[in-house]
Amino acid sequence: MPRILYIEDTENNRILVKRRLEKNGYQVLTADSAGEGLAKARAEMPDLILMDMGMPEIDGWSAARQLKADPKLKCIPVIAVTAHAMQGDREKALHAGCDEYETKPFDFTRLIEKIRALLDSHKPPASK
Repeated sequence: MPRILYIEDTENNRILVKRRLEKNGYQVLTADSAGEGLAKARAEMPDLILMDMGMPEIDGWSAARQLKADPKLKCIPVIAVTAHAMQGDREKALHAGCDEYETKPFDFTRLIEKIRALLDSHKPPASK
């Protein structure tokens, strides 16, 4: 079962997304801050990270840059999830190291498609 780390400072969003992802067959870890999320990413090595961009203290853009700068974590795909939907926000998230971008409120069908596509593209080759 793929493991997803959802880093989000709003509790209701964490609960909603966790439930929806679990119903779709994912194990979901959560963190309520970027600092906690970075620590959990190092300890748990999830298969994918959903990262809120607008968090206090360390924002998602800074956290994504830190993840991608860490040799141990840089291979984990990151989807930016954000209410920031202005022109240039997607590019800003991708430039920070995110692999994909999804706006809030979520279109869960589209989000699940993006998760599946990233997980499929980051699968290790099958050993013979």
